[in-house]
Amino acid sequence: MTITTLSSRELDQDVTRAKKAAKQGPVFITDLGKPTHVLLSIEEYQRLTKQRRNIADSLAMPDVADIEFEASRVTIGAQPTDFS
Repeated sequence: MTITTLSSRELDQDVTRAKKAAKQGPVFITDLGKPTHVLLSIEEYQRLTKQRRNIADSLAMPDVADIEFEASRVTIGAQPTDFS
């Protein structure tokens, strides 16, 4: 992955160069020497924003409703607490 940095002026003068560079890696666009924007290829953008399953979706697991599972009983002993 190649990282390219262009000033906003360079971007204005040569958009094609920036688009070609974005195929190789991120292109940082700077204003007054400070990065303000990043140009990415659509593939990289989609990879970064891909929907990830959250814990609730993972635990729901609607496709496993037909699995037979019998959990064994667990006994948890509790003891009184002395707060003195």
